[in-house]
Amino acid sequence: MATADERGNGIHIGSVRGAFAIGNNNTVTHHEGGAAPAMDPAQEELLRAVRALRDDLSRAVESPQITALSGELGETEAEIADHGAAGPGRLSRLRTALADAGAVVGLLASGTAVTQAVATLAGG
Repeated sequence: MATADERGNGIHIGSVRGAFAIGNNNTVTHHEGGAAPAMDPAQEELLRAVRALRDDLSRAVESPQITALSGELGETEAEIADHGAAGPGRLSRLRTALADAGAVVGLLASGTAVTQAVATLAGG
């Protein structure tokens, strides 16, 4: 917000987010972060399933396998959010973590959904 000083002169700008120009004949061009990457439906399904499984695992009894799987799920979620897709290496690591935590994952519908989504994206 712009206000006059105590003498009624000048401008005080409290805070600015984005771009602005003061004076005559100025041009302002502002580009803020790119649009979210486009996601294919299979990656969107994986992202939904990953989020559901992470939520379910937050209520599970901690074990080294659950901790490792939770970490892989977090990394997968971040990769999809940042790049629009989980790459082959990430899918492979997630598949391994799912297998290692198989006893718990097999009991959860969200675990089955992630396992199926990974199988679809990784080709089997």
